[in-house]
Amino acid sequence: MGRCALEVADIFRAHGDAWRQAQRGHLSLSQLQVMSAIEKCRSAALGGHVLCCQACGHDEIAYNSCRNRHCPKCQGGAAKRWLEARQADLLPVSYYHVVFTLPAPIGAIAYTNKAVIYDLLFDVAAETLRTIAADPKHLGARIGATLVLHTWGSALTHHPHVHGIVPGGGLSPDGSRWVACKPGFFLSVRVLSRLFRRRFLESLEQAYHAGRLQFFGEFAHLVEPVAFAEWVAPLKACEWVVYAKRPFAGPEAVLAYLSRYTHRVAISNRRLVTLDERGVTFRWKDYRAKGRTRHKTMTLDTGEFMRRFLLHVLPSGFHRIRHYGLIANGGRRENLARVRELLAEPTAAIPPEPESAEVSSGPTRPTFVCPDCGAPMVIIETWGHRTSIRAPPSARSVP
Repeated sequence: MGRCALEVADIFRAHGDAWRQAQRGHLSLSQLQVMSAIEKCRSAALGGHVLCCQACGHDEIAYNSCRNRHCPKCQGGAAKRWLEARQADLLPVSYYHVVFTLPAPIGAIAYTNKAVIYDLLFDVAAETLRTIAADPKHLGARIGATLVLHTWGSALTHHPHVHGIVPGGGLSPDGSRWVACKPGFFLSVRVLSRLFRRRFLESLEQAYHAGRLQFFGEFAHLVEPVAFAEWVAPLKACEWVVYAKRPFAGPEAVLAYLSRYTHRVAISNRRLVTLDERGVTFRWKDYRAKGRTRHKTMTLDTGEFMRRFLLHVLPSGFHRIRHYGLIANGGRRENLARVRELLAEPTAAIPPEPESAEVSSGPTRPTFVCPDCGAPMVIIETWGHRTSIRAPPSARSVP
């Protein structure tokens, strides 16, 4: 895949230094580290290697990736590896997609309380799904769910929400049978929304009284309990958005969806249009509009673009993909084996390890392929970080 005409890295390299100076004291260490990683990604600063084609002699320099989870260039490979690991977990049942979204007032304080509020969003959404599913009036079963955190809207605004991928059914309480949901219907969105709102606000108030929330700027007055109670009161009456889509069209569609969502960053390089004296122009989707008018372009001042991008840097060590219930990491293998037994799905045999290269199942695809002739390329030279780079060797000098 060729390089995009404009990348987030280009914007940071051109304007990052001046903006960092202007924002000194207002950027977290994590945000500064993300900027630095993206600026250096696939550049000489991270080192690299020289590749040579064994067939035609074509040679080229390949620079190393930063592998930062917020880098638009590094997420494709990470998503592919994650999906390969998850493919064996798919069940031969319908899968549903649910979305739990925080109201704007909570999203506003989440920016300075990311770890606390994002954790609550994950845990309360998962608890809500499992509680309603376990109720005999709804499904009466133990379910599993994969939740993926997104913190952005299409215009890079702060919009925390989790996407849930849920098998359409679960194990009966005694584990003796598979309980399938009604065709085309998983759980009542209205019921999910009400319980999600109540449980989240209860947990938020507990976090507040435990001193786990911080307030700054226009929200500084919320440190006073009376002010916080007045701020929470309207949130107990407004509608909270829980959205459910129709089921996926088979396991392949689930994988295709996950490949787009699990490792997505706030904005991909493909959405960038131009960088000029006006700022950064990018494509975005206005979900309030209909049809073709939904797809628009927006221009932001360069500093505002960088500010919005960095709004979505997650706390260090924070997991943005989590598994719950039947597919929680602790008992996933045993639970999936039991479900497949109840669904009478044959267990795929694990192929034996080949005794030697001669009896291998087939040729492996080379890691590097020549862009000119398609033959394998080999590494003939490597270098580490910050080493000065000489020109690639000529074909005559390649042994």
